[in-house]
Amino acid sequence: MSENKKFYPCIFLNHRNACVGFTDDTTVDEDPVRLAKRYCSGHADGLIVFDQSRGDREHDAAIDIIRVICEEVKVPVIAAGNVRRLEDVKKLLYAGCSMAALNFSRQDNIDLAQEAAARFGRERIAACYRATDAITENRELICNNISQMILVDEKVIPEALQIREVPIILSLPDVSLDKIMEFFSHENVTGITGNAVNENVDELLSIKQLLVENGVSVQIRKAAFGWEDFRKNADGLLPVVVQEDATDEVLMVAYMNQEAYETTIRTGRMTYFSRSRQQLWVKGETSGHFQYVRSLYGDCDMDTLLARVDQVGAACHTGHHSCFFQEDLPDQAGVRNNPQKVLQQVYEVIADRKRHPKEGSYTNYLFDKGIDKILKKLGEEATETVIAAKNPNPTETVYEMADYLYHMMVLMVEKGLTWEDITEELARRE
Repeated sequence: MSENKKFYPCIFLNHRNACVGFTDDTTVDEDPVRLAKRYCSGHADGLIVFDQSRGDREHDAAIDIIRVICEEVKVPVIAAGNVRRLEDVKKLLYAGCSMAALNFSRQDNIDLAQEAAARFGRERIAACYRATDAITENRELICNNISQMILVDEKVIPEALQIREVPIILSLPDVSLDKIMEFFSHENVTGITGNAVNENVDELLSIKQLLVENGVSVQIRKAAFGWEDFRKNADGLLPVVVQEDATDEVLMVAYMNQEAYETTIRTGRMTYFSRSRQQLWVKGETSGHFQYVRSLYGDCDMDTLLARVDQVGAACHTGHHSCFFQEDLPDQAGVRNNPQKVLQQVYEVIADRKRHPKEGSYTNYLFDKGIDKILKKLGEEATETVIAAKNPNPTETVYEMADYLYHMMVLMVEKGLTWEDITEELARRE
């Protein structure tokens, strides 16, 4: 059983939209990826995504959305709904989910559990259920092949609490602190999900702190420094340099007072103090261009804060991604040898050639000839790289690998892939 009790916001995918319940007449909320990032920006311990799609085409589209969610949020994602075949389990796990949850209201899914656990490991398989009959009648199978149960109907909680062999996440519409403590007093209840979490996602830190004070073990992301540890300016404010985590690009500079600092830590969304308006402001509250905290660093004098963030949209009110776009003193060197940036720059040139063809361009020649020509050239460059690597002079290998990477990026653009797609997959494997 898990030592720390956990809180899981949940999202219901319906026709590519994020909904707030299980039924078809549920109010549509917003873009599911944006909602997932908002739910998981602070102190959530994981996310559960219920796929309510109908038909294979809609189901595949939902898996594509789940893949993006897994890339964007920094917590484990459990996928449930429409998991009916071993292939569905594979697609969801390959999309980056920590677990795939089978619907145990279906007997064929109960039968599938053993095969799925044997293929992917018991720790990657969960199960959802509304009634306890399926559980009591299949206890041995569940104990051997399921590592997490998700109860989606609060009406059968008393019966569910009697099932002690497998950890349970309870789905609750609303709940008081006393009820949370009561449920968490059961060793087999390891988490809570549902609207009880969704509607209180910005207050999870406060809820967790209250639970800790009452002897409940939860995971809290704590800041190492309190507001009193920083040296403020003459106005009692702390300057904040904001840097994009994915690219290292400096986005903006703003200021915090104590309330802004503590709100940022509590909610996981960058919150500042406006010197002109003399009030708190959440970045993105009106534009939707939120900044989600990845990490905070104090400088050597503790008088400036560096915030590394995930930026949604543009950071600057002018529409530029960064506020620092007005070049004052150009870089005379011109070319920087940062590998990540060089690869991205070449990729962008190739993508621009596809959007705006240029006469005589070799890149456009490849695009005009189509996928078979691109693949043929990629294969030839791979072979030439192998041959070059057999020679003692490494310079030739460098040339051939550069050619190979160029043709690989042509293929990436042709297939609509980005470097972020590749690096996210590598990060998941790590």
